Amino acid sequence: MDKMKLRRKLMEQRACLSPERRRANAVGIRETLLDQPWVQMAGLVACYWSIGSEPETHGLVFALWKHGATVMLPVHKSDDDLDWAVYDGPDTLAPGRSGIMEPVDARRGVEAIRTAALVIVPALAVDARTGVRLGRGGGSYDRALARVGPNVPTVALLHDGELIDGVPAEPHDQAVRYAATPVGLTRLMR
Repeated sequence: MDKMKLRRKLMEQRACLSPERRRANAVGIRETLLDQPWVQMAGLVACYWSIGSEPETHGLVFALWKHGATVMLPVHKSDDDLDWAVYDGPDTLAPGRSGIMEPVDARRGVEAIRTAALVIVPALAVDARTGVRLGRGGGSYDRALARVGPNVPTVALLHDGELIDGVPAEPHDQAVRYAATPVGLTRLMR
């Protein structure tokens, strides 16, 4: 299956998830991640503010921040690359270029992700064998992940059934080390 067809199929499946299922998924993912010592010890976390049918991250971002982590969220640039700014509580967000909530803090630049001790990214699917993630097709997170050091944990958040075999990959596609689903965390081969 090509990327476009797979994206369409996954988006249709996500659209069928009830609000109750989405809330339960968010809680499961959040609790799974917060139970990991390497998540608890991460001083600087790059995450994202979820939209639509993505696994919800609002509670995760807030919990990381309340537990003392500095959380950076992306700021979408006009060239679809990702700048980064610090989240300092729910009152420090405003709608960005695409209507996605972004921190109002000073921009740290596209290279700021290099300093993160943990990187959490969205995905529509992740290949269970290779860790290659399928995003929405803009390449923003592939560019950001290419800047992350080789020993930094990278985690894609998924709904059940989105950790699959056979995600189509191109040379620019970046892999993640972990996939977090409502039922647990899977370490992926790199």
